[in-house]
Amino acid sequence: MRTRHAISTDRAPAALGPYSQAIVAGGFVFCSGMAGIDPSTGTIPPGIEAQTEQALRNLGAVLAEAGASLADLVKTTIFYADVDDFDRLNTVYARHMPQPPPARSAPANVRLPHGLLVSIEAVAVLPGTEGGHRE
Repeated sequence: MRTRHAISTDRAPAALGPYSQAIVAGGFVFCSGMAGIDPSTGTIPPGIEAQTEQALRNLGAVLAEAGASLADLVKTTIFYADVDDFDRLNTVYARHMPQPPPARSAPANVRLPHGLLVSIEAVAVLPGTEGGHRE
């Protein structure tokens, strides 16, 4: 019996290396870091706000492919390049998060590839599950 499976959608950027966009296991969706890359053009929008918006759209697309949504998030980690961008990043992020918002870590001054300013990884619980067990 397979206990995990990969999620892939063309509505989010393809993995840039040997990893999956997400893995579903035990009633959870474990999402790789989603960057602010437009999946249809491969371009990176300028500025932390635009990249955060795009990263959250990409995260939403991967979650949807897995059968979940941002409302199902239980933990996020935001890696971002410049601590001075925190307030602007946080404003965009807050608009997209459910209540109560998920647990979060946000390490700053992280060097990201390709001039990216932000990458957001996440864990969501699949609807209809609780702690990895069907209700």
